[in-house]
Amino acid sequence: MGPWRCLLLLLPLLAPALRAQQQQFMEYVERRITLLEERISQWHDQSSRYSTELRDFKNQVLGMLEAAEKEREALRAEAEGAAVRVDRLEREVDYLETQNPAPPCVEVDETLMDKQVATAKQRKNEKYTKLTDCSDTIASVRAMKILKRFGSTSGLWTKDAAGSSEKIYVFDGTANDTVYVFPRMREFTLFSATRKAARIKLPYPWVGTGHLVYDGHLYYIRQQGLSFQVIKFNLANKTVVDSSVFPAEEQIPVFGLSPSTYIEVSADEEGLWAIYATKEDEKNMCLAKLDPASLDIEQMWDTPCPRENAEGAFVVCGALHVVYNTRLPSRARVQCVFDVSGTLAPEDASLVYFPKRYGSHASLKYNPQERQIYAWDDGYQIIYRMEMKKKLEV
Repeated sequence: MGPWRCLLLLLPLLAPALRAQQQQFMEYVERRITLLEERISQWHDQSSRYSTELRDFKNQVLGMLEAAEKEREALRAEAEGAAVRVDRLEREVDYLETQNPAPPCVEVDETLMDKQVATAKQRKNEKYTKLTDCSDTIASVRAMKILKRFGSTSGLWTKDAAGSSEKIYVFDGTANDTVYVFPRMREFTLFSATRKAARIKLPYPWVGTGHLVYDGHLYYIRQQGLSFQVIKFNLANKTVVDSSVFPAEEQIPVFGLSPSTYIEVSADEEGLWAIYATKEDEKNMCLAKLDPASLDIEQMWDTPCPRENAEGAFVVCGALHVVYNTRLPSRARVQCVFDVSGTLAPEDASLVYFPKRYGSHASLKYNPQERQIYAWDDGYQIIYRMEMKKKLEV
C-alpha cells in the first residue's frame, strides 16, 4: 500500500478533529474582537468624559481670566485715579507753599497789596502815560480767513502775544482744565482730531474765555466762590508762578452777550490789561492796567462803553475797542473806543464792521505783533487782519 493511499484512508478520520480546531480558532478570534470592541467603547466613553471635563475646565479658566482682567482694569483705574490725585495734591502743595510763606512775609505781602490797590484807586481815571510810541488805531477789517471748525460753540484760540513761538493754544469751552497745544498753524489747520495735539492739564479749571498767552506764560481766570483769581501759569515747566485775587467787588459778566466771561485779559503794544465790570456801575465796563510780572493793578478806569449787547473787547495801543452785536446775531461792529491816554476821542474813532459770519463771537484776541485778531465764532476759528491808521488821521 502506497503512502498516498494511507493518507486518503486517514483523511476521514482527521476531518472531525480539523473542524473542531477551526471552530475553536474562530471562537477565539471572536472573543478577541469582542474584547477589542469593549476596550474601544470604553476608550470612547473615557475620551468623551475627558473632553467634557476639559471643556468645562476651559470655560472655568476663561471665566477666571475674565474676572481677573476686570479686576486688573479696576485696579489700574484706581491706580491712575490715585496717581492723578497725588499729582494734583503735589501741585496744590507746591502752589500753597509758594502762596503761604512765613507769617511775617504774608503780612507784608498783604499790606503791600492793599497799598498797591489803594494807589491804583487813587489814580483811577487819570490819563495814562504810555510806555511806547504806538499811536495806531483800527481803520477797518482788511481780510477774514476761516481756518476750520473745532470744539464747542464757545472757546478761545490764540498764539503767544509777546513771544516768538508758533504754537497754537486752544481752550475748548467756558469751563475746563485742559489746554490743547498745536506746534504750528499748519498742524492746527490740517489735523481734525485732538489726538495730534499736546495737552496741558491746568491745576485749576478756567472760567469764561478771557484768557491770554503772553511771553511764555498763560494768564487765565479762576472762579473761587464769589471772587475771581488771575492765575499766572508757566507753560515751560507747567507750574503756577503767581496768582492774585482780582481787586473788584461784586463782579458781573463783562459782556452782555457772553455771560460766562467776568474778566477779559488782553494784550497790546503797552502790555497787559484787564477788562471787567461791577455792580457799582453795571451799565458800563471798567479797564485796569496789569503788571505782567507781579499781577499788580497799576491803574484803573471807568469807561463809557456799555456792557449791553457787547460780545467781546480788546485793546490796541492803549485804546479799548468794544465789539457789539445783537441777540439775534448780525454783523459785529466796533462801536465804542476808549483811549486811556486821551489821544483819541470816542467820537473820532472809526465805526469798524466785521464781515458777516456764523453767529456771535465767543472770544476776540488781538495779537500786537501780527496786527490781527484770533476769533472764535460758533465753533469756527477765524483770523481777522486789521487795517491800521494813525490816531490823528482818523
